[in-house]
Amino acid sequence: MIRVLVCDDQALIRAGFVTVFGLQPDLDVVGEASDGEAAVREALRLRPDVVVMDIRMPLLDGIEATRRLAGPDVLDPIKVLVVTTFNLDHYVFEALQAGASGFLLKDAQPVELIDGIRTVARGEALLAPAVTRGLVGRFGDRVKPARAAPDERLGVLTAREVEVFRLIAEGLSNAEIAGRLVISQETVKTYVSRILTKLALRDRVQAVILAHRSGLVS
Repeated sequence: MIRVLVCDDQALIRAGFVTVFGLQPDLDVVGEASDGEAAVREALRLRPDVVVMDIRMPLLDGIEATRRLAGPDVLDPIKVLVVTTFNLDHYVFEALQAGASGFLLKDAQPVELIDGIRTVARGEALLAPAVTRGLVGRFGDRVKPARAAPDERLGVLTAREVEVFRLIAEGLSNAEIAGRLVISQETVKTYVSRILTKLALRDRVQAVILAHRSGLVS
């Protein structure tokens, strides 16, 4: 079972999430929170597998709550899936930097949200390709300095790994990368794991940020 904590200040949205998740045989909603402080408190108390986090909440916003649960200084991070609206995507970028494992839009279909929770629970980052491309394109100045310098860490990658790394940064899923390179998804998964290990990155979110900061993609 995947234990889920639902955090949103709107009671109707929380109730909808709880209802949808409760219908899934592998999801167990272990708690709810209506503000950021409660989200942090309940997450630390319950230690869920995935926290579904809103951005705009009272007392403490979702970005800071995410940082306290999954930030770079957290020794035992909890996986956070941010769910927000498209016109707040600059907040989403900040949430990803704060340690979120991924994000979805609130107008996503229920099946997308459920699959997103499962993806994050497996330890993979959820980067919806279309949204990722738009996000990086519109807020690329926050990721990439005016004169991006190649990161020395990229030198440890093979030519094939750099190719896969570039496609990850462009927001392609494993299936799309497999199709582009004409290899199996299992092979892509192996490449992704190897790249993250070599570059000491936690997930694909950090990979996207590094690739753009280093100028590997534009």
